[in-house]
Amino acid sequence: MTYRIAVSSKIEDARARSILQTLQTLFPESGLKGISTATAYTVDADLSEQEVRQAAQRLANSSIETYLLEDVPVPEEYAFALEIGYLPGVTDAVGHTAQETIEDTTGKRFRDGEAVYSSLFIFLIGDVSREDAEAFSRELHNSLIERTTIYGRGTKTFSAVAPKVTLHERVTVDEIDLNVSDAELMHISKEGIGGRGPLALPLASMKAIRDHFKKLKRNPTDVELEALAQTWSEHCKHTIFADPLDEVKEGIYKRYIKGATEKIRQKAKGKRHKKDICVSVFKDNSGAIAFDDKWLVTHKVETHNAPSALDPFGGSITAIVGVNRDCLGFGLGAKPIANTYGFFVGDPSDTATLFRDAERKQSMLSSRRILEGVVHGVNAGGNQSGIPTPLGFVAVDPSYRGRPLVFGGTVGLIPRKKGERKLYEKKANAGDYIVMLGGRVGLDGIHGATFSSEALSKGSPATAVQIGDPITQKKFSDALIREARDKGLYTSITDNGAGGLSGSVGEMSRESGGCVVDLEKIPLKYPGLHPWQIWVSESQERMTLAVPKGKWMAFKKIMERHDVEATRIGEFTRSGRCIVRHNGTTVMDLSLDFLHDGRPIHVQKSEKPKGRTLRNPQGLTLKGSEIAVTILKVLSQPSIGSIFFISQQYDHEVQGTSVTKPLQGRGRVNADAVVMQPLLSSDRGIVLSHGYCPWYSPVDTYAMAAASIDTAIRNAIAAGASRDHLAILDNFCWSSSEKPERLYQLKQAAKACYDTAVAYGTPFISGKDSMFNDFRGFDDTSKPVHIAALPTLLVSAIGVVPDVTKAMTLDFKMAGDAIYVVGETNDEGDVPDVDAKKNVKIYDAVSSAIQKGLLASAIGVSHGGLVVALAKSAIAGQLGVHVDVSEIPGKAASDAAKLFSESQGRFVVSVRKEKEKEFEKILKGVKFAKIGAVTNARFRFKLSSAKIDLPLSKLTESYRSFFKQW
Repeated sequence: MTYRIAVSSKIEDARARSILQTLQTLFPESGLKGISTATAYTVDADLSEQEVRQAAQRLANSSIETYLLEDVPVPEEYAFALEIGYLPGVTDAVGHTAQETIEDTTGKRFRDGEAVYSSLFIFLIGDVSREDAEAFSRELHNSLIERTTIYGRGTKTFSAVAPKVTLHERVTVDEIDLNVSDAELMHISKEGIGGRGPLALPLASMKAIRDHFKKLKRNPTDVELEALAQTWSEHCKHTIFADPLDEVKEGIYKRYIKGATEKIRQKAKGKRHKKDICVSVFKDNSGAIAFDDKWLVTHKVETHNAPSALDPFGGSITAIVGVNRDCLGFGLGAKPIANTYGFFVGDPSDTATLFRDAERKQSMLSSRRILEGVVHGVNAGGNQSGIPTPLGFVAVDPSYRGRPLVFGGTVGLIPRKKGERKLYEKKANAGDYIVMLGGRVGLDGIHGATFSSEALSKGSPATAVQIGDPITQKKFSDALIREARDKGLYTSITDNGAGGLSGSVGEMSRESGGCVVDLEKIPLKYPGLHPWQIWVSESQERMTLAVPKGKWMAFKKIMERHDVEATRIGEFTRSGRCIVRHNGTTVMDLSLDFLHDGRPIHVQKSEKPKGRTLRNPQGLTLKGSEIAVTILKVLSQPSIGSIFFISQQYDHEVQGTSVTKPLQGRGRVNADAVVMQPLLSSDRGIVLSHGYCPWYSPVDTYAMAAASIDTAIRNAIAAGASRDHLAILDNFCWSSSEKPERLYQLKQAAKACYDTAVAYGTPFISGKDSMFNDFRGFDDTSKPVHIAALPTLLVSAIGVVPDVTKAMTLDFKMAGDAIYVVGETNDEGDVPDVDAKKNVKIYDAVSSAIQKGLLASAIGVSHGGLVVALAKSAIAGQLGVHVDVSEIPGKAASDAAKLFSESQGRFVVSVRKEKEKEFEKILKGVKFAKIGAVTNARFRFKLSSAKIDLPLSKLTESYRSFFKQW
């Protein structure tokens, strides 16, 4: 039977008000006057009417909501009604939660094929035309994952729709003949087996697979070919970083990233005052450093760029819950204690339309829709998981219009030991059960790994998009961390990320030496999936564990108590092979050696780009009154101004560990770093920060990478960190990476990572790369368009401070405090260089001053230069400044250069009068200048060419202006 329960608000409907405001802002000429909404639950299950009524009473909050059975509450007068729901097969987290509520209420478990489907009714009130309704519909739903129905005025009965997945194809395993021409091999790679989606393998890899099976005297099955494509994909194997590049025979990852950490750790062993803080790096789902003698902190940052271009909500929620699983998959399971985010997007005010196809039927979402979606996704993933989100940023550039960069990070906490067991070590043993935990497998997430290994284009598959369900994940997270881990009920764990079970089981089988899997045992969202789909699907909220046979029942009971589905799907072996069966038939039988190490090595060659792109974004030749106008203009830029609209909707107080906040001071300015106290029994804290400068890339990627690291370290120092207990993570996002010029830029950036990290003594502990952030499509005239994202490096820093009471914020505290600039300001011209030798002394001096309690505020000088740092501290404290920058240290000649230069290694700090002398003693050997004082209301500068006098209110207004309407 199919029933509908419709729930509507008895009080003012905040959701309706929000939708109305959005539509009236976007369509000011429409006659829309009001909105009414109702949430509908379509129940497709064998229930009685009485049981459905009981369920409705539980789904509606009787204090503020009312419900109807079968009918939908209709306002007296409306023009059109929209019903928006998910397409068949798309994860419906609201529907799934409603199903669990109904099961709890009735005591009945839904059978396979039964489900609850959610949808939203939006009633449009006013003088609204059919064209208006269609435009509103396009704005409010994403046709890639959602369905919409428009009902005309006067409709009183709305038919209930259960969007079931019905697969009519006969389930088969195909043999693939690879004994074809090179052109046909590449066609199979690009279009997939029978056009089912990209394998994204180069010709050499396709030939290697063909030759391997020739030796075996058989054809590969589609399961084997899909598994090899996933395992060998650029996304999973990081081939560009791993393979030889010019003279770097071992690959740039081993030489420059891992090599930097090895050198730093080696140096640390020979120094009494500096310990090796690294505990587990480059070998697990996250990296870990020492927090104290009993605890470790972990960190991992991932990207989810390609799916976020198609479905930004699904892409970003999957990014955040996916990196949460990287935390849970570290060692035997770390507890997620913080999320971070970063969004590199196109200009939200850009109204140009792009298409994936020349026929202009597959339109891309606008930059505004993408930003709204990714913000919403991280909100849902973090807030619903009970994990605070204290730090993040938004950066805007036209190069991210076709493919945004969406970063999600998670910090974890894990004890070093439980008894004699080291919780940061894991190993699946032969004989352990292979257990899949969490959500079921569906078509969503097919070809995610291979899709992310190429440019976004017409052939990019919709099935690559997944939507996360944080509630399901929260349940098994609690079950693992609170109970199963410390009881020693499993020996290894990893997440089902890229490649799904193919990736997780394939990797874990290396620990034991082999595996056998029975696909028919795997729980499915709906029947009819082919074996290859079950094996490589990246459906979310799943982890794979190795559970000793004698501990299986105890493990299963814990999972059942937490309402988490746990299923034995096979066994780890020591056969040296990965064997997969389906209903007794072997569909995959590959040696682990070939599966993981059979990929042919590609010798890469780079070529230095011709010419040099010059950069002068602030116009450093400005004079006089132009400077005041430019200050306000720079503060209003989306990459510099406030993103309060995000910070105020992301919960940073859940778990109660927040020390310094994402919005700081009375003026609520976004922080570049935050401090947390993960254990309330200890004064020790964690510092988190980030650094990025993609706008430098067209000029010099070496300078870009060095500045990104320098900025992350500088921001961490300003918040209270010290270099002695600070580590970093690298996330490279490149484009057109097959081009020799791009490879040259990548090599230069990687070399800068080595040089800068070693100079500062800050080891890399984790990282990730995404190499093909290109959009190849068409504009609104069907003209071909190629948009390549700027070569981008996000550097995240994590450090430990001994005393959180000495954590520092950026806001000026009191009128009369002295203002200092620490470090040199130079006329950089194009992009700034990093002088790490000088900066080490500056950073250690500032760090020492903070620990001694000498500073009232501190902020690193970065994007926009000295004037932006001063303005942010003033706006945050809602206090003015009176400064003279004519004598600041450095070679900057013009007033504009002194204000806007982005020279690295600088701080703006404020100091109480009684502490000035002691502070200046600490700065011995470091260039600095006392430039003025904190005042009450105005922003006053003395320059050689003019005097700047701006009211604080104007600065505050400019800083908040860009995203004010959000």
